[in-house]
Amino acid sequence: FPWSITTHPAGFIFVTEDAFTSKRVQKFTSAGVYVTKWGSPGSGDGQFAAPRGIAVDDRGYDYVSDTLNYRVQKFTNTGTFVTKWGQNGSGPGQFNLPIGIAARKGQIYVADQNNNRVQQFTTTGVFVTKWGPTGSGSGQFSSPQDVKADNAGSVYIADTSNQRIQRFHAG
Repeated sequence: FPWSITTHPAGFIFVTEDAFTSKRVQKFTSAGVYVTKWGSPGSGDGQFAAPRGIAVDDRGYDYVSDTLNYRVQKFTNTGTFVTKWGQNGSGPGQFNLPIGIAARKGQIYVADQNNNRVQQFTTTGVFVTKWGPTGSGSGQFSSPQDVKADNAGSVYIADTSNQRIQRFHAG
């Protein structure tokens, strides 16, 4: 059950897989040749309950939204665990189903589905800010599923239940 995919600046492709027994990240070359994998079912460092979103930052680190463990995990591009942050809740840095994730210019953006917001962090997991209360107005969300960021400083959020994409500027 491949869930999310991203590319690495060196040409690798990373895929999160959320099947009953294979909760992992797989790494491939751009030609589709298998390179390695990491992760297993669980809640320990480097383990996943539901690996969903994956993003690669400008330095080549991988970030995985571990949805049912309510956290983000950071890895080297060879799968070595670096750090994690988050727990179940609605406060700053807490999650209630983190799904989509993006990384750009030293910032990590996480779509926090059931809290109806997107949170911004440093690459070490320090909370920076959040966007969106629940609602259908501008800057409000209903079940945000994914987030992507471009090099110009725009952050795009798939505001799923409102059936729209919203764009924010990350200063």
